[in-house]
Order: sequence, then C-alpha cells, then structure tokens
Amino acid sequence: MLVKVVLLIDKRIEQSTKYKKILEGAEITVFVAPDFSSAFNIMNSFEPDLILISDSLKIDIKKAIEQIKVLTYNTKPIIAVLSKSNHIQDKIEILDAGADDFLSEPMNSEEFKARICAHLRRNFETYFSEKTMLFNSKISYKMIKRAIHEEKQWAVMLIDVDNLEFYKEIYGELATDKLLQTYSAIIQSSIEKTDYLGQLSPDDFIVITHPDRAEKIVNYLIYAFNTVVSKFYSEADAQRGYVFMRGDDEVEDKVNLVSTSIGVVTNQYKKYSDIKEVVGSLINTHKLAKYKSGSNYVVERPKISADNAVVEKEINKNILIIEPDEALSILLEATALMQGYKVKIVNEFEKIYGAINEFEPAVIILDAGDAESLKGLEICKKLKFETANFPANIIFTTTVHDKEMVLDAGADLYLPKPYELSVLFGWIKKFYENYNK
Repeated sequence: MLVKVVLLIDKRIEQSTKYKKILEGAEITVFVAPDFSSAFNIMNSFEPDLILISDSLKIDIKKAIEQIKVLTYNTKPIIAVLSKSNHIQDKIEILDAGADDFLSEPMNSEEFKARICAHLRRNFETYFSEKTMLFNSKISYKMIKRAIHEEKQWAVMLIDVDNLEFYKEIYGELATDKLLQTYSAIIQSSIEKTDYLGQLSPDDFIVITHPDRAEKIVNYLIYAFNTVVSKFYSEADAQRGYVFMRGDDEVEDKVNLVSTSIGVVTNQYKKYSDIKEVVGSLINTHKLAKYKSGSNYVVERPKISADNAVVEKEINKNILIIEPDEALSILLEATALMQGYKVKIVNEFEKIYGAINEFEPAVIILDAGDAESLKGLEICKKLKFETANFPANIIFTTTVHDKEMVLDAGADLYLPKPYELSVLFGWIKKFYENYNK
C-alpha cells in the first residue's frame, strides 16, 4: 500500500537514482519524473505527499512552485527544492515563493533521509484522528485513488457502527469513544502490514486490502464485534438485547444494540478508473448491508443479466389491522385507504393467522386485547419468535403501559393508547418503506 509517496522532479539520472534508493530504504515510494509534463500525470494519479524539485531543470523554479501549488491545492503536498546553490538569498527567494524547504547539494545521505522523513511525519500528523489515531478522510480518499492507479488487485471496505447515535445519547461520549477505539484495535489486528486502515468519518472506518483477504477479514470483524459489544452495555440492556429511550407512557420502538455493517468493493470483476465511481459503489454496497438487522456485510458481485432485462420489484402496501374496537378499526381503515394503503380488518384474534397467510401484510397493527388475557401479546410472541423469518413489522397498541413486556414480546413499536393518528401513520410510513427496501 502506497502510504508515503514522494515525487522527485529531476532530469539527472544518476542523482535521481541515488535519492530514490535512499528514500526507498525508509519505506517511501518514490516516483521520478525527468520533466514537468510527466510530473503532472503522477501528481494527478498518486497525489504525492512530498514533491522534490531539482533546479537542474531548465525552468524558473519559483514559477514551478506556484504552478504545483495551484495544481495540488486540495492535497497540499510538502514542496522542497534541491539546489547546487548555497547562497542565503537564493534560499530566501525560494522559501518566499512557497517552498517548505531548501536542500543544498551535495548533502549527506542520512541528513537527506532524516529531513524528508521529518517533513512527511509532520505532514501526516495533521491528518490523524485524536480518538482512534487513524488517518482521516483526506488521507483515506488519497489511498483509494492510489489503489485505483496502482494496477494491482484491491478491495475497499467501508466499516460502520450502526445505532451509534442512540448509544451516545444513552451512555455518553466517553463510552462511545471507547467503543470506537476498541473496534479500531480489532480491525487493526485483522489486517496485514501492507493493508491500509483509516477513516472516512469519525464513525466510519476504511480498509484497503487484497480481495483474497477481504471476506476473511469481514467475517472475523463481525464475529469479534458481536463478541465484545455486550461489554459496552449495562447487564440489563445486554441481556434484553435492546435499550429504552423514553418512559412507559410514550411511543417507543426497539433501539437495538450497536452492530456493524460492512460494504466491500473490489476491482476483481469490474475496472474502476475514477475515485467517485469507487466511493459511489462502496456507499451503495454498504447501504445494502445496513438494511439487514444486526451485524452484516455485503460484497459487490459481478452482475449477470439478459439483454433488455427489466426486473420490477412488487411494492407491498398491505396493512393488517387487529383491533377489537369496531369504531376505531373503521377509523383506522378509512385513514389508511385515504393514504393509499391496502387494508384488511380482523376483529377476532382467532382469525389472525389465516389473515396473515392470505393477505401477507407489510405492517400489522396489533391490539393487546383485554388486560387480563393479553391475547395480542401471545400472538406477537408466536409470530416473531416461532415463525421463521417473519417479515412484517408489528405495531403493538395497548392500554397496559408496560413497554418492556411489549418489546420483549417481539413488537417493533410500543404504542400506548390513547394515541394520535398522525403518530401512528408516521410510523406506518417508516415501517412500510423499510419493508420494501
């Protein structure tokens, strides 16, 4: 992985070969350009971290520095000048023109290497995250761009922690930072020295590796993350498997424990030539992983399709309402129909299973029943825990205000009665959209 890149613009073959060998001994990748034309191509493709310009070139060095600064405005590399001159006025003019250093030749090899390494170290230190001590998005995007142009096989992984904002709201920023630091250490332990680990945002990690290692890494990350995540919760929350945000008299959906979602893009099957294309595919692949509950990953695969083939996904707008109160069920039906949903009403608990098999709802509004029997609660448990891969979302309405009991039964939303129709249909819209993703 090209983590440190230096561009040397020097027409002298012997001297440039010497400098290249010295820096490669410090694990620095060096590109040599004999003129500015070839140098600009390297700047565009690899965005070097440091550019060395020799005054052996038949150009105005001060103008060359200005041009480089314009062309590398977004990446801002270190610029150093190699010169046979040792005059103080020459040094001042070059530094005033925007160079970061002036290196007079001949120079001791060890001093040359030390000064270049010091510049690179200080440059990279400005791009570290204080929380994880990883490179931030500026360096990560640069690494992706270099991978594209390196003409080797690569896989880029976008690693995210889901439900982190809810976790931070409940447990605080310090606990959140500790969770991210722990996950960062787990990721670091799973990759090779030649791989790259950085961040795209304070909560997202990026890994660049070889495609042969990618799926092994993501499987290990999901296993390791799921193993340690309970340690960041109270014993009660960890055992329950979700957390509460509000009191028993307010609407509450399940806030699951944090999980990890990972999207993987590789150039094994598709050639990428632009970083925007890679990042776009990476974000879309990562979204697919986030759609599934719990920790998951999705790897971009080659697509096979017949000519002119179009696959239209059928949208499920079915809502099943189980409400013993006939007046309320009529009101719910009328409101749902006006909003474009298909509705089926069931007033008796015994008829629910047949209605589900026949109607295949995306959303179920399920009443708890009377306080003594709570028939709706038992039905919810059977649907969620005894039916394999039950797809519908259950909104559980009840006059018994016991949030933990309802959510433990598998309900996706706890909605205490009386409730406002606008609140109910806001949640129906959210669950309907999630179901059809």
